[in-house]
Amino acid sequence: MRLYLVRHGEALPKAIDTSRPLSERGRREVQKVAAFLKPLGLHVREIWHSGKTRAAQTAEIIASAIVSDRGLKAVEGMAPDDAVSPFLVRIAEADGDVLLVGHLPFLDKMAAALILGKESIEILTLSTGGVACMERNAEGAWRFVWMLDPDIIPDEVIATLNH
Repeated sequence: MRLYLVRHGEALPKAIDTSRPLSERGRREVQKVAAFLKPLGLHVREIWHSGKTRAAQTAEIIASAIVSDRGLKAVEGMAPDDAVSPFLVRIAEADGDVLLVGHLPFLDKMAAALILGKESIEILTLSTGGVACMERNAEGAWRFVWMLDPDIIPDEVIATLNH
């Protein structure tokens, strides 16, 4: 099983919009990531997001670049400060590859809990719009496969998303 952890793109501050949608910069960084992912031919069973506006918008952009059997789904328990341990059960029960679009510190704690069994040890800090791919082997152990930061992707790559 592969698990893709995606941090939402940069959001507007609460002072500007309390629903915190993606900023223009945030939209562009997620579009760059989507364009980069598209030629990889990623296929997941489902895309889960926290239900917060910025995560839902990020999930929609990413969904335009990958194949998802069941589409997008808002899932409770993925808010920034939600407990990770109940969500680990959901991951264990997933019947295929899943892409999670969420927030810090939740995603970072999830990665640490899966890899080390302790969510309190910092092993990952996704930048806004960043992606980490994890894989579970036959024995149930998790490892990182790759990570992607939108800042390393040239802006010109966005043009490929619509082709």
